[in-house]
Amino acid sequence: MAHPEPATAGASEAHGHGTGEARPATGRRSPALSGRVRVPGDKSVSHRALIFGLFAEGTTHITGLLEGEDVLNTAKACGALGACVTRTGEGAWEVTGTGGRGLASPAAPLDFGNSGTGVRLMMGAVAGQHVIAGFDGDASLRRRPMKRVLDPLTQMGVELVSSAEGGRLPLTLKGSSETKAITYETPVPSAQVKSAVLLAGLGAEGETVVIEREATRDHTERMLEHFGAQISVEPHGAHGRRITLKGRPHLVAAPVDVPADPSSAAFPLVAALIVPGSDIILTDVMMNPLRTGLITTLLEMGADITVVGERTEGGERVADLRVRHSRLKGVEVPPERAPAMIDEYPVLAIAAAFAEGTTAMRGLSELRVKESDRLAAVAAGLAACGIAHEVKGDDLLVTGAATVKGGGPVETHMDHRIAMSFLVLGLASTDGVSVDDVAFIATSFPTFMPMMRGLGAVID
Repeated sequence: MAHPEPATAGASEAHGHGTGEARPATGRRSPALSGRVRVPGDKSVSHRALIFGLFAEGTTHITGLLEGEDVLNTAKACGALGACVTRTGEGAWEVTGTGGRGLASPAAPLDFGNSGTGVRLMMGAVAGQHVIAGFDGDASLRRRPMKRVLDPLTQMGVELVSSAEGGRLPLTLKGSSETKAITYETPVPSAQVKSAVLLAGLGAEGETVVIEREATRDHTERMLEHFGAQISVEPHGAHGRRITLKGRPHLVAAPVDVPADPSSAAFPLVAALIVPGSDIILTDVMMNPLRTGLITTLLEMGADITVVGERTEGGERVADLRVRHSRLKGVEVPPERAPAMIDEYPVLAIAAAFAEGTTAMRGLSELRVKESDRLAAVAAGLAACGIAHEVKGDDLLVTGAATVKGGGPVETHMDHRIAMSFLVLGLASTDGVSVDDVAFIATSFPTFMPMMRGLGAVID
């Protein structure tokens, strides 16, 4: 069984995860940004490509895989569960799956580092299999709630053998090859919970149904179909969907070309909007309508973003984006948009800091249970940089200014998106912005520093 190789060169730029050594950095007032870049592959699609390769019969060829720590941990977990996982080049991987043979019980606990997506999806994958598996992660992941996934999985017949207090990591699950198909309505909009239930449903006799009141990213549904499963998606209510999966499908290996991650593209995109004179092109960005909430919001704010060459690749819509410096205005961001941009609110707050008027971001309760309490972390960072803001319940209101002084140090709380967002803020601030640690950027965007510097950003 081959084991995944380390991430490619460039990952070391932001490495440090697990070393215990904080690596501070400062984003400084920068000249106009320019250039043409492709951000790394989409993290959500990368995780799922590996997991479906694990289940499929034959060898799945993946190109454009995000080689950040989160995804590499999922690759290692797939190997430990019985797949043959091989890196064949930059972003190029092969996964020879278990087919109909079933997964293997791993010899040691599966360590997902900082990745909530990896651990929650893999819990679902294990649930419908006759295996016992331990799950663990770093200090940040150990604090994150797992009960929202465990609740439906135990309804389906999974046994929670052991866990830390409150159903948190580290925990051990005993899966079952006699998983029960259920109809489950997700209590909060969560693509991770939905995906875990659908993955568990692969091992169930009958139809597994997931009902969501707010539509969340649909990469799992698209990939299930791509690998040969029978799945149907119907509207449910005003904004929701009803997803039905026929159990025990025969999944067959299929090639996956991972598009550029819109959540990663958000950082150079916002940087170009706020740094005067900037004009950049971001290539091959995923334009899945359930992932473009940030672009929709920025366009409403007056952003100069041109969508070029929209096309379909590997079942996903992609396009190139030309982004130029813009005068932004404050807008109202409705709560029903949150699932389509949940990871982008920190960097939207940065754009809002330079917008005329107040930007009101509504219904952000889900931000409180991400890698950190992102709502609190963003508010504290804005305060450290002298930016007018207010948190009202689960709403964040940011009032922009023509000139932003900057400051810091901003506490990142081991959260990669907080670190990147406030470094971007520094690029257009008079005094720059320092953050206390950039080590965790490696989890999702290992080439962030060199890519931004290549566009002209001053980060040291």
